[in-house]
Amino acid sequence: MAAVWTRLIRRTFNSGARQLSAAAGAEEHQGGRMWKILTLVVAFPGVTVCMLNCYLKAQQHSHEKGEFVAYDHLRIRSKPFPWGDGNHSLFHNSHANPLPTGWEEKDDH
Repeated sequence: MAAVWTRLIRRTFNSGARQLSAAAGAEEHQGGRMWKILTLVVAFPGVTVCMLNCYLKAQQHSHEKGEFVAYDHLRIRSKPFPWGDGNHSLFHNSHANPLPTGWEEKDDH
């Protein structure tokens, strides 16, 4: 009985390495070569086209602030923020985030 178990265990561990090997046979480097070619031919040009598209869209974008409309449901302050003057959020950006009273007047550029 022990010989049967030994043979079964030995066959399982010996054949498992061969069955799970992805590079078995003569085509050992074909998978890596395919991904290298796809990276160079598809991925890099695709990323370059996307970067160019974003750059050109940013150049066309108007950097003027829109008219401020004081909606009742936006910028509600039930209590002041615990830092600064209490009216600016922690990550406040004066170019993108208006205060409850409107846009800040200082213009840095």
